[in-house]
Amino acid sequence: MTSMAPTRTEPDLSYLLDHTSHVLRTRMAARLGEIGLTARMHCVLVHALEEERTQAQLAEIGDMDKTTMVVTVDALEKAGLAERRPSSTDRRARIIAVTEKGAKVARKSQQIVDSVHENALSSLPPEPREALLHALNLLATHHLATPVEGPHGARRARQAK
Repeated sequence: MTSMAPTRTEPDLSYLLDHTSHVLRTRMAARLGEIGLTARMHCVLVHALEEERTQAQLAEIGDMDKTTMVVTVDALEKAGLAERRPSSTDRRARIIAVTEKGAKVARKSQQIVDSVHENALSSLPPEPREALLHALNLLATHHLATPVEGPHGARRARQAK
């Protein structure tokens, strides 16, 4: 039987990016799991430490829907890592405040995240590593910076902040 498959004219960029991203996320999840965190919990802690942010602002940064954000903050509160507090600038708003214990865990989780990234990048020689990072930054900030709305709505990737 003769193959009816079309001939590929370009490398499968979607596969390469999806596969490497998936493997990186699984490695990150395993390492953060060692200290009882998820990647979402790490994201909320780190970004809540940067400045006073509401739950909605943190959800946007972490690309989480409202339900996922509530579950994530509930888990952080239960672990004693964060708490909901009134905003100092808007009495109607509530912010996510990181506890002292949460700040310590955030420092550790950031070390883990940096280690996972460094481990992945160190598998490349210096010149290709710099070229890869440069190329991905160009794509992320230019040609592939803005998603196109499709008929079924694709899940939005996390925004760089």
